[in-house]
Amino acid sequence: MIKLYSFGSSFGVMDPSPFVVKVDAFMKMAALPFEVIASTNNLKIAPKGKLPFIVDNNESDENTIADSQAILEYLTDKYQVLLDEHLSSEQKAQAYLFTKSLDENLYWCLVYSRWILEGTWQRVNKTFFGALPFPLRLFIPSLIRKSVKKNLHGQGTGRHSKAEILAISDKSFVALSTLLGDQMYFFNNKESSFDAIVYSILCQFISVDCTNEFNDKARSYPNLVQFCQRIEQAYYA
Repeated sequence: MIKLYSFGSSFGVMDPSPFVVKVDAFMKMAALPFEVIASTNNLKIAPKGKLPFIVDNNESDENTIADSQAILEYLTDKYQVLLDEHLSSEQKAQAYLFTKSLDENLYWCLVYSRWILEGTWQRVNKTFFGALPFPLRLFIPSLIRKSVKKNLHGQGTGRHSKAEILAISDKSFVALSTLLGDQMYFFNNKESSFDAIVYSILCQFISVDCTNEFNDKARSYPNLVQFCQRIEQAYYA
């Protein structure tokens, strides 16, 4: 049985991390049997200090794999997943580059929208740190938020204004909306691993039960909203 180690459900989605959702959605689409081990304490045992990671226990060996992209590649090879067999070589190349854009660009806009925007930060603070004992609750959240701000600045996104970051995120939404068009899925009107990847980041803007300017912008694209609903009706109902 494959075990997926996650943070746990919050914000109205199965996990607040798009990288966890990516693996979860992929395994659901691939019809792989697995169970989710949900706890923030999983960070303490994560091989690379980040979630997700999986532990694949089968009859002959045990493999622990970290990093969402490495997990997808491992599962595809180990279990001969055929989600992408209908893609051409060009489409596979496009999907790889599109994925990197989402992971390295839109993801950081998501981080900004949650950890820096004051209204959403209050929700993050309560959700992630509300259970901390009183003395720790006074300073741990602010220390971690400062670390996130530092990472955002170092990565580059945090050097922009809110309006500029919103515009950056909207370029990704426009591109995804244009790419999807009136199709059900992104390539050949048939599910692929890229659909799991796109859903994993879009649901963090569209399907969550909180609202800010970034969520509103993503929700302004009807085909992206319908795409998320389609995935959720199929796999998360």
